[in-house]
Amino acid sequence: MGKKIKLIWDFKGPDGVATAKHHCIHLKEFAQIDSLAYDEVNHEELNPMHTIAFITVDESIMKIFRDALKPHRGELA
Repeated sequence: MGKKIKLIWDFKGPDGVATAKHHCIHLKEFAQIDSLAYDEVNHEELNPMHTIAFITVDESIMKIFRDALKPHRGELA
């Protein structure tokens, strides 16, 4: 196993938490449909007006997720 990459989507505003939670459902569905492995899918409220949804994947398959799902940013996990 290589490095782990955390792909991140930002959701801002009062509905950010609900939107991020819903986005997590779609991230899991994408991985399941294409039989892709992932380490974690979750959301995190950074403050009341900014929530992120993220998926952590192995570096070797990161480009599949990145190209299909267009995350806002990524970082080493």
